[in-house]
Amino acid sequence: MSGHSKWATIKHAKGAADAKRGQIFTKLIKEISIAARMGGGSLDGNPRLRTAILKARAANMPRDNIERAVKKGTGELEGVNYEELVYEAYAPGGVAIFIEVLTDNKNRAAADIRNILTRAGGQLATTGSVSRLFKRLGVITMDGEKYTEDAVMEAALEGGAEDVSMSDGIIEVTSAPEDFEPVLNALQSKEFETISAQISMVADADVLLDNDATAKVLRLIDKLEDNEDVQNVYSNLTIPEGFEGE
Repeated sequence: MSGHSKWATIKHAKGAADAKRGQIFTKLIKEISIAARMGGGSLDGNPRLRTAILKARAANMPRDNIERAVKKGTGELEGVNYEELVYEAYAPGGVAIFIEVLTDNKNRAAADIRNILTRAGGQLATTGSVSRLFKRLGVITMDGEKYTEDAVMEAALEGGAEDVSMSDGIIEVTSAPEDFEPVLNALQSKEFETISAQISMVADADVLLDNDATAKVLRLIDKLEDNEDVQNVYSNLTIPEGFEGE
């Protein structure tokens, strides 16, 4: 699941990522391509492209895939033009959902997202009603069974991180968006392997539901993330203690 991973378990953060690796690469390629199209293929002058490539490397994307994605964005290779869209919604239980889309067909994307929400008992929200509940932060996650929180904290704080925390076997490092790159570089220079690394929308306050309602919201989020046009899904759902999922 994209976004704030405080709720995540090893199973969610690693197993789901492994199962969806091809889908993750497809989304990363789109992100790199649009960054290169908007700001050029030079890393020095395009911080958005640098961030997208750092995210791809954190997901262990092969270098050739990254280079082809950049060339598609700059026009050196034939590619698709994508539009960036944002949808704000509420899931059952009042859970806020912020959806980022990269699509070559905005009518298809809008219809698909509305259909997914409606079938799950969710609904689109007015512009700004959901986004105001989130702030943008750099979020980097690592396996807490492989590394100690203290060791990660030392390297992360040197890079300018705001916070380091451990929950459900996942170490999470957060930073201001402008510090994301130096924090990730600091961790990688100490050879820490990341599960995920991205600039995310993080909720200011979480919503806690019972197990059944939580499962319904997670199914909705999974459906959204499985959509080819959806790039990222963020929510303010927090997982109840002891929740096992399905």
